[in-house]
Amino acid sequence: MPDLPARFAAIIVAFAPLFRHRTWLHAEILLVGAILAPGKRTVTSILRITGLSRERHFVNYHRVLNRARWNGRRAAHLLLGLLINTFVPAGPVILGLDDTIERRRGKHITAKGIYRDPVRSSDAHFVKASGLRWLSLMLLAPIPWAARTWALPVLTALAPSERYCHEHGQRHKKLTDWARQMALQVRRWLPERGLVLVADMGFAALELLAALSRQGVICITRLRLDAALYEPVPPRRPGTNGRPRTKGARLPNLSDVLQRTSTRWRRVTVPGWHGEGDRSIEFCSATAVWHHSGRPIVPIRWVLLRDPLGRFSPQALLCTDPMRDPLQIIRWFILRWQVEVTFQEARAHLGVETQRQWSDRAIARTTPCLFGLFSIVTLLTAQLGQRARTAVWIDSWYRKSRPTFANALAAVRRDIWRETGLLKSQRQHKTPKPSRALQRCLVYALCHAA
Repeated sequence: MPDLPARFAAIIVAFAPLFRHRTWLHAEILLVGAILAPGKRTVTSILRITGLSRERHFVNYHRVLNRARWNGRRAAHLLLGLLINTFVPAGPVILGLDDTIERRRGKHITAKGIYRDPVRSSDAHFVKASGLRWLSLMLLAPIPWAARTWALPVLTALAPSERYCHEHGQRHKKLTDWARQMALQVRRWLPERGLVLVADMGFAALELLAALSRQGVICITRLRLDAALYEPVPPRRPGTNGRPRTKGARLPNLSDVLQRTSTRWRRVTVPGWHGEGDRSIEFCSATAVWHHSGRPIVPIRWVLLRDPLGRFSPQALLCTDPMRDPLQIIRWFILRWQVEVTFQEARAHLGVETQRQWSDRAIARTTPCLFGLFSIVTLLTAQLGQRARTAVWIDSWYRKSRPTFANALAAVRRDIWRETGLLKSQRQHKTPKPSRALQRCLVYALCHAA
């Protein structure tokens, strides 16, 4: 296996306590090989890139995923601690939450189901996809050397289909149930930090918002324009009999507020609007109580957005902290777009949807590990100097203003290969010949780069 640079070792070894000693020896090779491997992230591909193509006991590496005992939740806790210490040492911790579909087929993939494809579907066109549904909680952290915010996966859970739960005698849990468990888990890990959860309209459920608000988690999601909003409960008169009121007078729908000529709009320029640069928008805001019969009552601040040029349809946001500034709510919500970017980058550069495990345990472990690898690569890149980070993406004919994850992955790979002795300074007159095993690794990487 290629040697690790000393500045990388501290981060990699931080995960060693999760495994027994012999299992860690195999797990470390899988971790480093997943960084170096091009194309598919199968165990055999990782063994080839690390020079173990002739390893007779290759089954031991498969057993790390399908049999060995180690706790993925503890690994997520360690990863979150490393990310917090590196990128968000102070201030509120902003989390992004969303689900994605991993397209997998075969009779051995028992947890698969048929879901709406969020990428290829639109309001007028419905596309179904067969595969595994994953819910990922990501840290939305500013990356200094990238000059932007990245979504770094921390905790990823498999949300099995209803058919799978019925066949295995399990209670089917909705996405909102999984979201509540994951957010409260992070709340237990970070009891002293302020938490802000940013999600899409699919998580605008009163039960979820009420449960998280009770634990001090601020939630920001999209809100339906026809949501039932009310004024807060008026003061109760002394001597009044009967059950106390839960809401005040009904407020107009946000769709009506949008059409009113008396609505006062405020125009601002928001930077980084869904990855499109600066965007001039108009918004209005107020506080209300969101209530539905038989559901919890949640005080919110709603923010109604519209584009003066009509480039996007009007939309509404909600925040479970009514005292929060509307402009801050907008800035937090647009960070959610980075979650979609991370999903795309993980598929393009980390081989998500290319693994071929069949056992239930290996399936439940492999995809969360690949998403977590995105965060680990970002941590490793942060250990590099500015010169080492920019050496792989600054060209004479094309100078990027901001590096992408592909550049970060290339910089980490370059530093690992440099440690092997293959990449030496041009000032040295004698460069040692790479070993035969290393030559096989490089031939495999070059021939299978696509």
